[in-house]
Amino acid sequence: MSAHSTTMSSEHERQQSWLRSEQREQSSEAPWADLELTIPNDRSQLSIVSFVECVLVELTHEEVGAEYVSTNVWGAKRTQFIAVDDNGEMFRKRHYDERLGWHESTVSRRAVREDLITRLTRSSSLATDRSHDLPVNDPDTFSVKPARKLRMR
Repeated sequence: MSAHSTTMSSEHERQQSWLRSEQREQSSEAPWADLELTIPNDRSQLSIVSFVECVLVELTHEEVGAEYVSTNVWGAKRTQFIAVDDNGEMFRKRHYDERLGWHESTVSRRAVREDLITRLTRSSSLATDRSHDLPVNDPDTFSVKPARKLRMR
């Protein structure tokens, strides 16, 4: 009986070890992959603040950028943030409006933090805040993705 329980426990340990390595592989692949949100959302202010802190860490340490997208009857508006220095103090902010094209500026980490917290805590999408004839019900979206996918399209 003790030989059987030893076999069972070593099998259990093997499974646990496999699960841990599986989780490690997934998280090492893309620790930022689940950093996405729709706006509006029901997260608390504190939850949004810690979410934004995680985003800033990933933007500083990985080859990724953040993108906020709002779609309305005039088309999509995109705002992107990409770190421009290794210590993550300065970021490139790119804004795209289908009617106006691209506009780019350099902003501080603090400005990015405040901008993201403001955007992600909105009670409605930017599109629904606009005055136009056709209602837009799609939520705004925020995500972190590889910087190469954020090139000006």
